[in-house]
Amino acid sequence: MRIRLATTEDIPALRQLIDDSVRGLSVTHYSARQIESALQEVFGVDTQLILDKTYFIAEIDGQIVGAGGWSKRTTLFGGDGSKSGRVDSLLDPAKEPARIRAFYIRPQWSRRGIGSRILDECEGGARVSGFKSVELASTLPGVPFYLSRGYAKAEAIPIPMESGETLITYRMTNTL
Repeated sequence: MRIRLATTEDIPALRQLIDDSVRGLSVTHYSARQIESALQEVFGVDTQLILDKTYFIAEIDGQIVGAGGWSKRTTLFGGDGSKSGRVDSLLDPAKEPARIRAFYIRPQWSRRGIGSRILDECEGGARVSGFKSVELASTLPGVPFYLSRGYAKAEAIPIPMESGETLITYRMTNTL
């Protein structure tokens, strides 16, 4: 397995990974309508992570099998399409947690340590940048993974969508 930084040239492949991951791994947690609405309104590539050089890709034999990142910015979740002109200002590492963001694993590669390898890269990058803690908004399929990595489950974050559906996520936290 090779872990590398994502580039803007990876965006088309990342879009396909996101679709495959969400449709494949969320099916037992969310309805088909919630999944499709979230793919349209919430999930997607966040190019700011790529530009900040904090978004990683896992490759096996040249195939992208997973991706995930961390952020030094205020956005907790969502791709480019969900930001709607929000200012994504920088966090203060002395006072605020870094964000773990946009983890997607190709379904046939799930539960093989790929997410852990990417998370190690993310936590290490946040630590080197002076952050003492991290937080994220986990979808339901991700909660067991983050719990197994020592994260604490905090409050539910319901994400209302224009379709009328709501996507339930959980804020999760950890120290570095």
